[in-house]
Amino acid sequence: MSNQTPIYGGQALLEGVMFGGKKHTVTAIRRNDDSVDYYHYEKPVRPALQKLKKIPFIRGIVAIIESTGVGSRHMQFSGDRYDVTPGEEVVEEEQSGSKLQMILGVAIVGVLSFLFGKFVFTLVPVFLAQALATWVPGKTGQILLESGFKLLLLLSYLYIISLTPLIKRVFQYHGAEHKVINCYEAKLPLTVENVQAQSRLHYRCGSSFILFTVIVGMFVYFFVPTDPFWFRIVNRILLIPVVLGISFEVLQATNAVRNIPVLRFLGYPGLWLQLLTTKEPQDDQVEVAIASFNKLLEVEQHPEIIPTLHHD
Repeated sequence: MSNQTPIYGGQALLEGVMFGGKKHTVTAIRRNDDSVDYYHYEKPVRPALQKLKKIPFIRGIVAIIESTGVGSRHMQFSGDRYDVTPGEEVVEEEQSGSKLQMILGVAIVGVLSFLFGKFVFTLVPVFLAQALATWVPGKTGQILLESGFKLLLLLSYLYIISLTPLIKRVFQYHGAEHKVINCYEAKLPLTVENVQAQSRLHYRCGSSFILFTVIVGMFVYFFVPTDPFWFRIVNRILLIPVVLGISFEVLQATNAVRNIPVLRFLGYPGLWLQLLTTKEPQDDQVEVAIASFNKLLEVEQHPEIIPTLHHD
């Protein structure tokens, strides 16, 4: 039997953190009366998807779609409850058909929002680069300029939203999420003191993945024509799954070699971006992150407690 430490991931939410394993996902949020509320969602077993997850380059796309759908459910839970006094929540529709429609709707909206953002993030830099084609002509110049605009757009967006109080707190919870994972992977007891001593950066972070899409995209675009302009637009759209798939493999590879001194630098660009997407959390935020992770471990060991949590 393997003694390898199980791999867990997470997501920062509004006043809380979600953690997930192979089968279960659990969210803990801080309510406005200072209590902690929990939500559980069990990942559905889909044999076809499980097979796709074993195929390199394809598995990344499947993982993104799945995590976006699951994350949307948890985000809705936190958004509906974090600033509402317990007991004053809007009563949910009890009819199973309506509830199923709501769940599917949230997942679909989450995936579509991700795809829309990816389209905008991919195409706007193309138009900006083309607007400067007179001064920066040629395939190499256009690709480098396009990638530069893409990076500038990404950094500007993250910096601007980080200035808002609400997103700043989300980024603090993001830091708390990473600290808990780092503490767990270091095999240390999950106390506030131990967790706060950990780095707020992590090699498997989705922020790193986003940056890798910029870098990978730049190299991929060198293998396809940039003229005529309409064809560049088409191939950028068609190559989105390719870029996502390769970027996921790069993310996995940098995580795999992070403990090898001569190779750990490969993940540094992603870690640098996390300096924007994470902030140092407060102790009470770390407490929520620890509570979420511990509840996930408890659910995995004792599934019978699931009915005591909010769940679908």
